[in-house]
Amino acid sequence: MNRLKRIVQSKLFLFFAAFVVFVYLNNSSALTKHRGGDPLLLAHRGLAQTFPMEGIANDTCTAERIYEPEHPFLENTIPSMEAAFQAGADIVELDVKPTKDGKFAVFHDWTLDCRTNGQGVTSDYTLSELKQLDIGYGYTADGGRTFPFRGKGIGLMPSLEEVFAYFPERSFLLHMKSNDPKEGEQLADYLGSLPKERLRQLAVYGGDRPIAALKASLPDVRAMSKSTMKSCLYPYMAIGWTGYVPQACKHTELHIPEKIAPLLWGWPNRFLNRMDRADTLVIAVGGDGSDFSSGFDTADDVRRLPNGYTGGIWTNRIDRIAPLYRSND
Repeated sequence: MNRLKRIVQSKLFLFFAAFVVFVYLNNSSALTKHRGGDPLLLAHRGLAQTFPMEGIANDTCTAERIYEPEHPFLENTIPSMEAAFQAGADIVELDVKPTKDGKFAVFHDWTLDCRTNGQGVTSDYTLSELKQLDIGYGYTADGGRTFPFRGKGIGLMPSLEEVFAYFPERSFLLHMKSNDPKEGEQLADYLGSLPKERLRQLAVYGGDRPIAALKASLPDVRAMSKSTMKSCLYPYMAIGWTGYVPQACKHTELHIPEKIAPLLWGWPNRFLNRMDRADTLVIAVGGDGSDFSSGFDTADDVRRLPNGYTGGIWTNRIDRIAPLYRSND
């Protein structure tokens, strides 16, 4: 009986050891082919004025707390996007809001009151009316004593159509700020009019309901919401050690918070290779995922990424981060 027990224990040990070896070999980045190349750099809202992230809530007026300006650009404008691409961005993230006349304005805030000299929401105005507003009106770095961009932002709020016309070959990540499914339907109608080659250069993220509505009309567009993220990452963390990639992880976009990334099987290189084969865009963001606006904005931030990381990087300071990678090009 003791001999039989020892045989069973030995076989169980060998099975467990073989399982551990398989999991390691199947998920070790050290044993996969070196990916090479530079990371994909995503400029959040173009080259924009930045501000302290501490204590930010949905209704915080961030224009009232900017750092002392280091450049003349305002977020979500064509000049800011052009500056970001010239600095070395591969993708620019922008925010889209519906207008009264059925178009999309490129603007971030829930209301106009913080940044502009207008009031209400974009859907209260036609695109032409929105262009009369001064989008630099509310910016201040000294508690309201001075307003360095006041009077300089009139006419700078672009439409999504204007952005695409100005940058016909560039890649963009579009953010739908609301959770209204009608916005997803409206955006799907517009994007559906674009050539397939153009759609390949775009991705969309936003609330669960508008993203579901958009995907129902345009299943081939990369689109992400918190719901699609969970549908992908939860099963992947459960059985991704086998190399299996859930269907929800295919042909989409993933924002991977840096604190969650090490929990993903094969992070970074095996995971990135699997997502490449699944035609999925992977962007590393800062923090724990509670705020996708947190980015890698300094050299110290970048050093927290794995050595040789070649996935996407979310940054609010493309002017600082791109030179770390592009200087040797």
